[in-house]
Amino acid sequence: MTEKKWNLLSVDEKKTISLQEALKINKTICSILVNRGIDSFDAAKAFFRPSLQSLHDPFLMKDMKKAVDRIEAAINNKEKILIFGDYDVDGTTAVASFYQFINQLYDENYSDFYIPHRYNEGYGVSKKGIDFAADNHFSLIICLDCGINSVELIDYAKSLNIDFIICDHHLPGNILPKATAILNPKQHDCNYPYKDLCGCGVGFKLMTALAIHYNLNEESYLCYLDLLATAIAADIVPITGENRILAFHGMIKINKNPSPGIHALIKLGGIKKQLTITNVVFVIAPRVNAAGRMDDAKKAVLLFIEKDENKAMEIGSLLQTDNSDRKEIDSDITQEALNIIQSDNSFADKKACVLYREHWHKGVVGIVASRIIEHHYKPTIVLTKSGDTITGSARSIKGFNLYEAIYQCKDHLLHYGGHFAAAGLSLLPENLKAFSDKFYEVTSNTIDESLLTPEIIVDAEINLNEINLGFFNILSQMEPFGPDNMNPVFIVKNIINNGYSKILKDKHIKFEVLQNNSRISGIGFNMADKFNLLQNKQPVDIVFSLEENEYNGNISIQMKVIDFRKSQQ
Repeated sequence: MTEKKWNLLSVDEKKTISLQEALKINKTICSILVNRGIDSFDAAKAFFRPSLQSLHDPFLMKDMKKAVDRIEAAINNKEKILIFGDYDVDGTTAVASFYQFINQLYDENYSDFYIPHRYNEGYGVSKKGIDFAADNHFSLIICLDCGINSVELIDYAKSLNIDFIICDHHLPGNILPKATAILNPKQHDCNYPYKDLCGCGVGFKLMTALAIHYNLNEESYLCYLDLLATAIAADIVPITGENRILAFHGMIKINKNPSPGIHALIKLGGIKKQLTITNVVFVIAPRVNAAGRMDDAKKAVLLFIEKDENKAMEIGSLLQTDNSDRKEIDSDITQEALNIIQSDNSFADKKACVLYREHWHKGVVGIVASRIIEHHYKPTIVLTKSGDTITGSARSIKGFNLYEAIYQCKDHLLHYGGHFAAAGLSLLPENLKAFSDKFYEVTSNTIDESLLTPEIIVDAEINLNEINLGFFNILSQMEPFGPDNMNPVFIVKNIINNGYSKILKDKHIKFEVLQNNSRISGIGFNMADKFNLLQNKQPVDIVFSLEENEYNGNISIQMKVIDFRKSQQ
């Protein structure tokens, strides 16, 4: 594994003291809040008690009124409406939410949903989907979590007298599709105050606008908050602003009153305690994504719209099987990819990684790219054969704009799309070498060497005597955690192993450390190679987060180790 650099954030002492006087809580926690832009009592109140009343007016979004008017016209004229969405978590939750919502307004005989098949149609708006709409007399397609770059396909739909309303959050290109309405806060001329909604979030704003227009009660769209929170978690969008409000209340619904589909995934995932957004990312989201990766993502929508608990469990079990198959396949491909890298004598000189084997499973290449980065910290593209073309996924490292790098290689590509950290692409086999060479050239010229060392952002230095249940309870109220509001990371320096360290299952470490008269236990996953640092009774520095540990009915707080090393002093 790549060695990491530690970056301890500086403390604004004046603001920290001022906030501590206002909140009357631990100073270390106040320093973390200040570094996250929460430096007053009112800001802290808004952060710790997110209110749905603070959500922005949906009509501030460009084209919102056009979208509402077009949907109203379709309903009045009894036009058929097709809800179209991507095959990932964001897309399927968006489609399930909006499809159920539109059926509150409209006879369900006039609406349907469509999820493109990953292998037969590929990402986003598809010709097959448009032809399905035409053959079945749909005159309006509401497109969720895709469409912003589907210029030619939406022109094709227009030639068939099919209108499009696009609800997307991906970066727009220089040319926008000729849709009836485009809802995307990332448009340069959209004045919507919050720019980081996921695709399901943009669909949620359209539902909100329609509810206002039709004088529906708030529950008509708030009932889908559990699906929206799942999308926010899975799509790795910033947990700030509206996303924080929506995720906060969505997690309450997940834990208190989830839809039958979400409840089925919780049971299948074996989660018995209250869920956090981390559980959603690592337990619920993979099962939903597996439907599209291994088979047909339509199953995920069917799961989310199912009202019967037993039927939901039946559909959820199909996703569970897909996920088990996915785990086995991505493990095998990851190992094969690592073997390819090991045999490449020139790999160390490259600032990126492009890997291709025509037999690799298309559904897991994005996961494999992420796993490669865990071992070799470089922007990574993993490609495979799909029909007559090569297709794949790309993942980036912190600080490097992957989308821009791929854009510079566009002359060698058939299609591409994505954002700063992740992208998808396709190309002709004869262009593989030219594309790879160009991507290596772009990354070589644009990636600063310092970016190739992963960085751990440490929020605060702490003493062990500060850590107790009260301290942890306040930290817990900072949830939900995610980008721009990560679980706080601490460093404690010059502490000694208390003599209880041991290796678990040949790869994990369990230990107890001592600082003055304070002690705490900790666990470090996949850190057995550093066990010797704990054995020699020399002081160590540990970077960690905190978690609750329950054993025999007793609750304690323990370190979850991120990294540790011999103390410098």
